[in-house]
Amino acid sequence: MSSKGSSRRRFLKEGVALTGLAAAGARPGMGQVETSQVVKNTRPYGERSRFVTSARIPDDPTSRSPAILTPIQDSAGIITPSGLHFIAEHYDGVDIDPQQHRLLIHGMVDRPLIFTMDDLKRLPAVSRVHFLECPGNTSLRRSKNTESIQQTHGRTSCSEWTGVLLSVLLRRAGVQKGASWIVAESADRARYIKSIPLDKAMDDILLAYYQNGEPVRPEQGFPLRLFVPGWEAISSVKWLRRIEVVDQPHMARWETITHGSIRGDGKARWFEFEMGPKSVITRPSLGQRLPSRGYYEITGLAWSGGGGIRRVEVSTDGGRTWKDAQIHEPVYRMAHTRFSLDWTWDGTEQVIQSRCTDERGDVQPTLEQLAEVWGVDMEYWKTTTNNVLKFNPIFRWRVTRDGSVQNALFS
Repeated sequence: MSSKGSSRRRFLKEGVALTGLAAAGARPGMGQVETSQVVKNTRPYGERSRFVTSARIPDDPTSRSPAILTPIQDSAGIITPSGLHFIAEHYDGVDIDPQQHRLLIHGMVDRPLIFTMDDLKRLPAVSRVHFLECPGNTSLRRSKNTESIQQTHGRTSCSEWTGVLLSVLLRRAGVQKGASWIVAESADRARYIKSIPLDKAMDDILLAYYQNGEPVRPEQGFPLRLFVPGWEAISSVKWLRRIEVVDQPHMARWETITHGSIRGDGKARWFEFEMGPKSVITRPSLGQRLPSRGYYEITGLAWSGGGGIRRVEVSTDGGRTWKDAQIHEPVYRMAHTRFSLDWTWDGTEQVIQSRCTDERGDVQPTLEQLAEVWGVDMEYWKTTTNNVLKFNPIFRWRVTRDGSVQNALFS
């Protein structure tokens, strides 16, 4: 008889004995009854437990239409519940009657087409898991003077999106020679317009009408939204009503003024589409506190508009040494990817951080590397009033001796 086999049998016997003791000890008055309530399962749409309080928070309550931020620090796995998905709108949203909604495909096409929602749902559907990220997520302004990771990183979420590929509709319409862009327009009062290269439209852009197995919610563009995988969220037009095929970008106000990225030399870039590789440790993270020294699982999320995440490294000594983190399945292209690393905190001050590498070999940059690309010195990040967008440096959290977690990005 092997020692391994006998140890396993002993463990099983002891486990059974402990189970019996636990069952015998679970008597009224031991804490179970006082904290529970009888719940009748008669709700037509399910609700979460009253003990679960994780919620979105407004980014700027004084804004005319503030963004609502995902509690990324409370996430598990990679899917963001629809009710916790971040919201960003140019004006108040709209709830459209799907029976009255129409999608127009026109411009440089052989056959202008109009689709009802029933028409779209008759076409072959696909489901894809992708992240959505606002270019203002982790912007330079949000990376300073914030109290929680939800404020710095709460403008990204990840869902399963279901709908019909835009390429199917464009092929039916017949794209004419010389066309190189599409212009997508929303049906809300903002009449938001976004220009997108035709190559991307014929590749993987989705006309999404389902999110996480249910119809897309009104704040996410019900009954139909454009979804552009891997690109900044401002490309994924909500409440989609019109797509025009053209030979040049529209150069709308949203593209040239509102969403321009101001560089260190004062110039602005108008069209920056793909989101760069980014990762962040979500536990422990800014705004949290470790109750005592000992074992913790460092965990976080990584994502990239350049494809799937292939490697995540974690440092617990301020970047002097790095260890490969465990990447959790499933791993999808252009989706959040969960990673973790075992860690024992000894009670001393430590700086923890993560960096990711995507399938193309692109590595999340340091703040110093970004400064070199921008042609600025490190002091620029601390003093500039420009709100740098698509800012993806390695984020650093300082775990202090009392267990509180602080932002160490600029120190």
